[in-house]
Amino acid sequence: MAKLKVAVIGCGSIAKHRHLLEYHNNSEVDIVAVCDIVEERAQATAEQYGATAYTDYNQLLKAEDVDAVSVCLPNYLHAPVSIAASNAGCHVLCEKPMATSREEADQMIKAAEAAGKKLMIAHNQRFVPSHVKAKAIIESGELGKIYSFRTTFGHGGPEGWSIDGADSWFFNKDKAFIGAMGDLGVHKADLLRHLLGEEFVQVAGFIETSAKENTEVDDNAVCILKSESGIIGTLTASWAYNAKEDNSTVIYAEKGTLRLEDDPEYSLIAQYTSGEVVKYELGKIQSNDEGGQTNTGVIDHFVDAIVHDKNPLINGEEGKKSLEVIINALESAQGKETVGQ
Repeated sequence: MAKLKVAVIGCGSIAKHRHLLEYHNNSEVDIVAVCDIVEERAQATAEQYGATAYTDYNQLLKAEDVDAVSVCLPNYLHAPVSIAASNAGCHVLCEKPMATSREEADQMIKAAEAAGKKLMIAHNQRFVPSHVKAKAIIESGELGKIYSFRTTFGHGGPEGWSIDGADSWFFNKDKAFIGAMGDLGVHKADLLRHLLGEEFVQVAGFIETSAKENTEVDDNAVCILKSESGIIGTLTASWAYNAKEDNSTVIYAEKGTLRLEDDPEYSLIAQYTSGEVVKYELGKIQSNDEGGQTNTGVIDHFVDAIVHDKNPLINGEEGKKSLEVIINALESAQGKETVGQ
């Protein structure tokens, strides 16, 4: 079978450290085109991967016969570029958060459906080994009833990770629409929906801009979530965990507690009411602090879904539901008490 012809639109940090590397390492893919508004960045990336460089995504979609597109752009461009790629007959892998509104998310889903193509949102937390194992334990029923949880995702902020540093679009409200909640919180909203197998029916958000200067987007957020069956817990997202990244989740249940990415040695620790403690060494979670080779599982899953005509685990509908959790938290913080889905 011929290789999948892939284009990557946006050549910033997420493309550089994740998408391009992982496409390059996948034997079923050929990176044929890259696009970035900064011409030198597009050219350098194209040379590295033997691709054609573009500065205009519309021109790329017209000129190139590509099977699939990765959208690695500022949040406000996720919907328009994903829709344009679907309309051009491409499968689409879009970075998170999926869009900047429920309406945009719906338009992305409709465009992919109309084209008969896949739409996947790049929520890599579902593929982390400790999270995969935790879901299996929860589904087995051995923990009994799930009561509560706490989850957090925080680091020192995008200036340490983004290709543009302190001048990054992450701090520009017109381009980002949301801060730490869209960068990090949406990952945990997606993870919890996946682990618990339930939707959240109530969300209360407490959102601040207190750690960063010259920005209107949130840099600290604490949300209280309640699921359909009454599981309640907290989700926090922060760009102010300056000393060390925290990417941990704890699930509290009738017969035990699961600690995910909460220990430097063991990525999953299961503590049972019987006194038994099981410690799993499953490989470390992907960190923004680490350079070099990566495999988040996102690209391989996307490629596999196309090649074998399967529905991606995080399709447009799933991406929208996770986006809605953070939109509801934002609306709650803006004055409404708690907001339901």
